[in-house]
Amino acid sequence: MTYVVTEQCIKCKYMDCVEVCPVDCFYVGENMLVINPDECIDCGVCEPECPAEAILPDTDRRTDAWARLNRDYATQWPNITRKGTPPEDADAWRGVADKFSRFFSPAPGKDQP
Repeated sequence: MTYVVTEQCIKCKYMDCVEVCPVDCFYVGENMLVINPDECIDCGVCEPECPAEAILPDTDRRTDAWARLNRDYATQWPNITRKGTPPEDADAWRGVADKFSRFFSPAPGKDQP
């Protein structure tokens, strides 16, 4: 089992998860994070840290498409090892539906805050 970042991270990108990850397996895009499944040690400390509840175990059926997206973008985006500043309007985007089709950006983010 590994953990997967899902749609709820888009435009929220709080990054609390990055701060607690013992193996630095998070990668940063312009408006969301992903987890490299080959680096994740399945410890689960990131899941409860996410204010947007965007991190789920890959055993959850809702993560199927997201597992592929995490794997793909973890090879394209820079690694992030320190928590940065979330977007000013992050709280306004919490719980918003259908963020992927409307707001997902494949562009890489900044590797360090």
